Amino acid sequence: MKPTLRFLMSDPAHFIALGFGSGLMPKGPGTAGTLVGWLLFPFVRAPLSDPLFGGLLLASFLFGILACERTGRALGVADHGGIVWDEIVAIWLVLWLTPPTLAWQATAFVLFRFFDIVKPPPIRWVDERTRGGLGVMFDDLLAAGYTLLMLALLVRLIA
Repeated sequence: MKPTLRFLMSDPAHFIALGFGSGLMPKGPGTAGTLVGWLLFPFVRAPLSDPLFGGLLLASFLFGILACERTGRALGVADHGGIVWDEIVAIWLVLWLTPPTLAWQATAFVLFRFFDIVKPPPIRWVDERTRGGLGVMFDDLLAAGYTLLMLALLVRLIA
């Protein structure tokens, strides 16, 4: 089933899982969701202390398991391409730990999309074996980990 605007608005879980509509993009919904996450990041992050933002990330991840599971079931595809909440939460984690300049954030964006699309081991293994909302959310968490590792290496080399 192809998600529509009507489907998006039919359930708050769908609205969130489909990245506030960014997952409805006909081409590159994952990239669109990641871009929405990047654009929302300053507004979500700015008013919160580090511990509160960490709590928000954890709550967003746990809620994402439920929302993505519900939306995947309704769409008939567990990890439907339109489900992009996983990208949004993962890029928030990455940006939280990225140097706060446009160049570093753009680098983080590109690296995250690369690892999310290519799915190097063990991401692909986890993606193929972990089902439901947890599988949807967890492989992007691993892609975020690869991104953060590469960013840390780049910061050491450049700084």
